[in-house]
Amino acid sequence: MIRVAIVGTGNISHAHVGGYLQFPERCKIVALVDIVPEKAQAMKEKYGLDADVYDDHLKILDRDDIDLVDVCTPPYVHASISINAMRSGKNVVCEKPMAASLEECDAMLRARDENGVKLSIIAQNRFRKPIRDLKAMLDSGLAGPVRHAQVDSYWWRGHCYYDLWWRGTWEKEGGGCTLNHAVHHIDMLGWMMGLPDKVTSVLANTAHDNAEVEDLSVSILQYPGALAQVTASVVHHAEEQQLIFQCEKAKIAAPFAVYASISKPNGFPIQNTELEKQIADFTDSLPPVPYEGHPGQLENVMTAIEQDTDVAITGEDGRRTIELITAIYKSGSEGGTVSLPLQQDDPFYTVAGIMARAPHFYEKTTSAADLSGDITLGSSYTK
Repeated sequence: MIRVAIVGTGNISHAHVGGYLQFPERCKIVALVDIVPEKAQAMKEKYGLDADVYDDHLKILDRDDIDLVDVCTPPYVHASISINAMRSGKNVVCEKPMAASLEECDAMLRARDENGVKLSIIAQNRFRKPIRDLKAMLDSGLAGPVRHAQVDSYWWRGHCYYDLWWRGTWEKEGGGCTLNHAVHHIDMLGWMMGLPDKVTSVLANTAHDNAEVEDLSVSILQYPGALAQVTASVVHHAEEQQLIFQCEKAKIAAPFAVYASISKPNGFPIQNTELEKQIADFTDSLPPVPYEGHPGQLENVMTAIEQDTDVAITGEDGRRTIELITAIYKSGSEGGTVSLPLQQDDPFYTVAGIMARAPHFYEKTTSAADLSGDITLGSSYTK
């Protein structure tokens, strides 16, 4: 039985609790931690948990009956809480984004390695069948090498979204929609194509004058033989999120779409229905995903603990995503093109360096203690 402590009982933690509760024979939530303990108590009562409530994660570190610490706090304390937990010999699963800087990511990786524990960074969309299938299609080579990728991380958030006390500041949220929303799609792109060689970006705040951070960014990524464009947004109505890969032989996408072209003698296209059928048949042959989204990733983490195997989504995966996001912020802040990888002497390697150089579009004027109500977790990529 894996005993779990959840640190941070805000909105996203409910997706984690729901995931663990799908596996009652394998895990038990034994501790809930929140700097507002009343929130943790409310969670305990809502789900009928047999768990102790704490107001500080430091109070659970000497408990030797906790196997896994699940970090669901605002981004600015992801690193410190994760490191403290790993140093106390506990495995960690940490919500996205991994941390607010590459320096913090590297400190988390060192803590994992020095203490022989497991660290997984939440990227739950990899456990959705359309995304798994898209990765498999690319890896199969049926469509050929990628020539162009289009990543639309389209979300919509009202003005009051940034009234919550930790949102909308470089210090506590670590960034805007690029870090906290497009992180999902940037992880998927990195999983499928790796890091680009160069990044050119523009940042803007077009609709949220109660936030320092961007609510829109557009980036061009240069890969060997390919380009990618990434739009991160919280101003797009309908939240139509997609990944489209234009490959040598065909277009493939999530939500699922395929179109293949071959050339007429004059160079103009004609549809290649035979290849389209091959790609569709390949996709149909892939097995189902047993558990989707957060439950899928949490089940993978539990299996890794039980069998002492690697987690599917590692700290290195989380760091790669932060590296690309950092390059986007560096390019958008300074203007011009940024080359990867970023070095440790780069000013944007640290939180202090980012805060000193990132644009403050507006000053945050509201600090609400809580914003109640349901949240959305993005597309299921099924349509």
